[in-house]
Amino acid sequence: MAPPTPLPFSAEFANADEYVDSLLLYCGASTVFQTLCGGVHILDFFTREPSLYHTVIPAEWRSWLMARESMNLLDFLMRDDLDHPRQDNPPESLLKYIRDIRKYSLRRNVSPRQEKSKKLPRHIAVGMIPKKIHEVGNFADYVVRVADDVSSTTGREITHFVDFGSGQNYLGRTLASPPYNKHIIAVESKELNINGAKSMDVLAGVAEREKVMRNKKLYRAQQDAQTPQEKLDEKALRRVARPQPPPLDPDAVDMRPSKDLATIYTPVDGKGYIQYVEHVVQDGDLSDVVEQIEKMKMAAPAGNLQVVSTDTEKSQLPEILDKISKTKDTRLMAISIHSCGNLSHHGIRSLLLNPSVQAIAIVGCCYNLMTERLGPPTYKLPRLRANLRAINAPRVTREAAACDPHGFPMSKKVSTFNGEGVRLNITARMMAVQAPQNWTEKESDAFFTRHFYRALLQKVFLDRGVVSKMKQDDDEDEGGSGLESTEPVIIGSLRKGCYSSFKNYVRGALEKLNNDPERSKMVGEKMKDMTDEEIDEYGRRYEGLKKELSVTWSLMAFSAGVVESLIVTDRWLYLKEHADVVEDCWVEAVFDYQQSPRNLVVVGIKR
Repeated sequence: MAPPTPLPFSAEFANADEYVDSLLLYCGASTVFQTLCGGVHILDFFTREPSLYHTVIPAEWRSWLMARESMNLLDFLMRDDLDHPRQDNPPESLLKYIRDIRKYSLRRNVSPRQEKSKKLPRHIAVGMIPKKIHEVGNFADYVVRVADDVSSTTGREITHFVDFGSGQNYLGRTLASPPYNKHIIAVESKELNINGAKSMDVLAGVAEREKVMRNKKLYRAQQDAQTPQEKLDEKALRRVARPQPPPLDPDAVDMRPSKDLATIYTPVDGKGYIQYVEHVVQDGDLSDVVEQIEKMKMAAPAGNLQVVSTDTEKSQLPEILDKISKTKDTRLMAISIHSCGNLSHHGIRSLLLNPSVQAIAIVGCCYNLMTERLGPPTYKLPRLRANLRAINAPRVTREAAACDPHGFPMSKKVSTFNGEGVRLNITARMMAVQAPQNWTEKESDAFFTRHFYRALLQKVFLDRGVVSKMKQDDDEDEGGSGLESTEPVIIGSLRKGCYSSFKNYVRGALEKLNNDPERSKMVGEKMKDMTDEEIDEYGRRYEGLKKELSVTWSLMAFSAGVVESLIVTDRWLYLKEHADVVEDCWVEAVFDYQQSPRNLVVVGIKR
């Protein structure tokens, strides 16, 4: 089942160890890479003169890059044959940088050895967009093949699949249905998601809704009474005009709406089963989850057990547990599609922390939500801040205590590299979730415009006194380089019409900020007398610099492929470093990048 190489690295490397050593050296030595992946924040782009483009982009690249159209530049960065002579003569140092980023980025194409996923039946695919159908179909096949391989090589069958952060449980529902018929433990922290998933389980036929006897006329009358009269249709209005007499025994009439009825799951030999566990995963310890699984094993004879989700039925648990067989060992496989931030780390650690977990297959996402193990949250890469280079500085010693043991990096090799370890700030991790290979001309222009407007609004805020410049922490105390930034102001998304012009964007942003009780007074005072003519003047004055921002953003997104590669490699290294527990581990692509860019799965098999 394992691929030919444990990591999908470039053919330029002889083996995984050579790739890892070279990757870490590059990430620690390339100032241009560090700057583009962590040292640039779009909000600061126009708050200094000249713009950040003239600070972070090497001088010999600038004019050549500015002469390229956006799609032409993206092709040059990611798709063009760099060994073929070009008439436009790009700088040699730029060519070398692009070659390096391509070399250190893990390959994202799906291996031909992987079978095509089965088409999901319509009743299983309910609620899924095409992207989700592709992910669920491919991953369901993949994890079952990994589990079958574990069973055939060890003689021990995987009894349950534990889905970390199951959400609407699309994956679990698919695995519980034919042809897989697996036992699923869906671990989810939000009750709303669990309730929604149970409703879809009923539609998919893996569960039943509690059956009740109703007086239909009284039930309809109750529903009519709870509906505003202007929303009633003609039939309802006629029913309201002829009210029903009250029942003689009100307690004998079940008037609960359908959404409040219990969802019933009946274990049957040879068929799949879903058990939901509402649980906030804070580490990889699944002992609480395993305890619930042990209580609700599926070894009972078919038809002997009905498990329902209402509190009244939970009182019957002692009797139910007496009927369940205790002879079958629990052997789990932890799985997850796009588990956010540290949740991926918890899923990976579960292989080491739980005797019952025999294998894992985790596809991560949302790297910006990961915490940092080697220190507190950061905004600029430490190597770009002079004060943090002094390892024994008092401030660094204090901040070191704020580290999160569940954050990045996981592995000893990455966390101790060069004595200090490798850190990725939130800006670098945020860029790692970009998908520049999928950008189209229309989409590119749209988000370049959004970034341009947001960066220019920060310049307006600075000029009007809404925000002020501030030095990075301790620059003055330690005689630092004097790097300056501005106070962040969170705007978030605006309605579509706000992006038609800079004036509309500013007015839309101010309207949103004015509804914020904490900021409305200050922002309102500073911005109340700004005219549309002044806003338009900003747009005209800086319009020519939009290209600088779009070129910089393209380079940042392209370079961040190495950031994601480093994150995934660190997760693989963590498993590899525990060879006393882990028999085999690898990384490979499981989704088509065009449909699902976060497509690298981390797999681990226990000894």
